[in-house]
Amino acid sequence: MKKAAFLSGAMLLLSICTMPVAQARQGIDKANCTYNGVPLYGNVKVVTSFADFDVQVVSSFADLHVRPDSAFASACGEWKFVENFPDFTVRYVNSFPDFTIKFVTSFPGMN
Repeated sequence: MKKAAFLSGAMLLLSICTMPVAQARQGIDKANCTYNGVPLYGNVKVVTSFADFDVQVVSSFADLHVRPDSAFASACGEWKFVENFPDFTVRYVNSFPDFTIKFVTSFPGMN
């Protein structure tokens, strides 16, 4: 009886401890073009600290193809770089990115 109570308590504790980790690691949703629920299009501000996402610019095998847009960035991978009122912020890094991007002139979106 003690063994069963201990095992059920341990399983309950383990499930409670791992639940936030599973929710925090949602990652890229290719179907909806989001990362952790944030759409990957719209107004973007580049910052040096406290960014929403750390991104690495690569020349091949990118997670997201980004087309800089000067008008309306309303489709997956279209980013309009702004200084005020961004939808999200990014920081360029050389290692350990949240996802990788490649700048393109046509066909933006998930890869």
